[in-house]
Amino acid sequence: MTANAEVCCAPIAREPLSESDAADLAALLKAVADPVRLRLLSMIGSHPGGEACVCDLTDAFDLTAPTISHHLKVLRTAGLIDSERRGTWVYYWIVTKQVTRLGALFTPLAEPATV
Repeated sequence: MTANAEVCCAPIAREPLSESDAADLAALLKAVADPVRLRLLSMIGSHPGGEACVCDLTDAFDLTAPTISHHLKVLRTAGLIDSERRGTWVYYWIVTKQVTRLGALFTPLAEPATV
């Protein structure tokens, strides 16, 4: 087997997912399976200071404020972001533990599984 084949075929998980973990991760994946929500998540995560005001997010989209609020609620319900109201505005930040779970799902092992 060539070195490229080993890298190409490396498993994407350390062990098979349990039924419970698969259900939890499926909910997270469903939450980010929308282009608007995926963009919102990336905008929040890359915002200076690690949090973004809803006022910083809405102008990036050609969508109504209620539609943006709906997408933010889906992300919040999935546990990918959290928020806090400060006066008139709501501020959002990434829930690192949940986003890390998604990333770990697709992080290949350093060593291929033995057959």
